[in-house]
Amino acid sequence: MYLSANDIEQLEGVEKQHFLNPEALRINKSLGDAVGLRNLGVHQIFVPAGHYSTEYHVHHYEEECIYILSGSGVATLGDQQQRIGPGDFIGCPINGKAHDMFNDSNEPLVCLVIGQRLEQDVTDYPKLGKRLSRNSGEWTVVEHAAIATVQRKKA
Repeated sequence: MYLSANDIEQLEGVEKQHFLNPEALRINKSLGDAVGLRNLGVHQIFVPAGHYSTEYHVHHYEEECIYILSGSGVATLGDQQQRIGPGDFIGCPINGKAHDMFNDSNEPLVCLVIGQRLEQDVTDYPKLGKRLSRNSGEWTVVEHAAIATVQRKKA
């Protein structure tokens, strides 16, 4: 499938607020959905001035990456903050550093976000002390303090 620049311009953006962070707001155009991709999410996102792109998080099974198209802001990668702008690229490997972006400018921060779409993933939200487990469409959120590690005996 093919999308022209005009097709992308005409796509209706969907406003999304992160379910754990009311300050995380973005307008999302799902380019991948528009061309029938099932295993890869490809989104053009617009983060309004004064908002985060998402809640600070890290994936345990899915990789994602971000390419900055226009605007500027600050990316938090682990305990480091990095100024970001057009042409910058952020890679988020499995079990990498927790991350988010904040638009501290007066213009929209526009990015291309690409990530896997696995049936199962575990995402930690370190600032909130929460873990999200996704399993075939079912989402479960638990407090980190409630997670118990069980040692399995080898057979």
